[in-house]
Amino acid sequence: MTLPKSVSRLIDEFQRLPGIGPKTASRLAYHLLRVPEDQARSLGEALIDLREQTRFCSTCFNITDASTDPCPVCRDGERDGSLLCVVEAPLDIQAIERAQGFHGRYHVLHGAISPVEGIGPENLKIAELIARVREGGVREVILATNPSMEGEATAMYIHRALEGLPIRVTRLARGLPVGGDLEYADETTLAKALEGRSEM
Repeated sequence: MTLPKSVSRLIDEFQRLPGIGPKTASRLAYHLLRVPEDQARSLGEALIDLREQTRFCSTCFNITDASTDPCPVCRDGERDGSLLCVVEAPLDIQAIERAQGFHGRYHVLHGAISPVEGIGPENLKIAELIARVREGGVREVILATNPSMEGEATAMYIHRALEGLPIRVTRLARGLPVGGDLEYADETTLAKALEGRSEM
């Protein structure tokens, strides 16, 4: 069956999104054909606004309103500017902020080193991080990259790049989740929990 060009194009565009395969892309496209016109237009306008009304903060590279630079976190005088938490993506900041235990500032890398995907250090905001630390005022850099091979490689690269600077470089603790049972934990998680044990 030949689809109208506009439907095929929308399906193709949806498939470019992470985690969206051909079936999900088709379902989304057909759903939009059935919704009221104002709802479909509203989605289109929201996508255009996303591109036109947001930007990356010139300091930390988090998402901010186009009219607000630096972002609210970087401008917040109550936050500890000497404590810098390095994350892979803006969504990671949302997760840390929900925990309400961190009161420093952030630096977003916009990805992780992945030779398989052709992503090297030059494709990330690592040079900007190093320049930011060299400016002074930072006493600790917390590497909060994901506990994946790419996240670990990125953390190691940044750690080496910051060697010799008068700062403390730390890594998020890893181990057992609160409420988890030992019998269900995998070997790597248990090993990291034992490695990262602390005084009682």
